[in-house]
Amino acid sequence: MNIVETALPGVLIIEPRVFGDARGFFMETWNAAAFREAGLDLAFAQDNHSRSQKGVLRGLHFQNPGPQGKLVRVTKGAVFDVAVDLRRSSPTFGKWVGVELSAENKRMFWVPEGFAHGFLTLEDDTDFLYKCTAPYAPQSEHALMWNDPSIGIEWPDIGMAPLISDKDARGTSLAEAAVFA
Repeated sequence: MNIVETALPGVLIIEPRVFGDARGFFMETWNAAAFREAGLDLAFAQDNHSRSQKGVLRGLHFQNPGPQGKLVRVTKGAVFDVAVDLRRSSPTFGKWVGVELSAENKRMFWVPEGFAHGFLTLEDDTDFLYKCTAPYAPQSEHALMWNDPSIGIEWPDIGMAPLISDKDARGTSLAEAAVFA
């Protein structure tokens, strides 16, 4: 696999080796030894799968306490995936990075603990899969405002307003968020 560093230290784009022929393809999406050798010694507690129509914006979510690291990928469709650094002691606090993940490019995105995470679906019937380093804890869940001007995420223009849950519409600003030390 190829590991691509982003502008946020620790947030990585992972390009797995894909073996394809006329029958289809094979790729390894998780191998503890290979990831450990690449510097990612991870233990996962939960796997999740969501399906969304085009224009659904989920996030920006994080848990504090009980932060989750997330290894995310798309198996059908495409998303614009975003990580926001919420570690107050970090030189990149409040900064964001985004990447397109799709069934076609087969990229994965590693979002470590201490970051908010969200995505915008770019196609109908997009299947989004993610492994989490900690279980979901609703009492610790927070939503950061997806369009907070102090963060300035440049969401792609998909020709429609994003479809957002009530919970995400009530997201807090970075200034009010329960950030990490």
